[in-house]
Amino acid sequence: LFSLANPDPEIDPDLAYRYGGVVATGRSDLPNQINNVLAFPGIFHGALAAGATEITPAMKVAASRAIAKVAEEHLDIEHIVPSPLDPAVAPAVSKAVAAAWAAANS
Repeated sequence: LFSLANPDPEIDPDLAYRYGGVVATGRSDLPNQINNVLAFPGIFHGALAAGATEITPAMKVAASRAIAKVAEEHLDIEHIVPSPLDPAVAPAVSKAVAAAWAAANS
């Protein structure tokens, strides 16, 4: 269940855990924070490093797959996405985004 309204999720996370199993919110004080900060530093770094002139759908897909791959390392009910502070996220996203641009423009 992704309850992403801030500052108060649409559904109380404690209630959602009782019925949903996997819960994510936009809040940094709860597990599974869904926030664009996971993607943007790496997307922009990768785009700049590759000399990209735009952010393409393929680059966004590559970024999301890189985030998912980092998440796999610690995957459990309270860790379906990596922490925004995980030092592996931005480099993984950057590398994937640059590779996606290079693949489409070589």
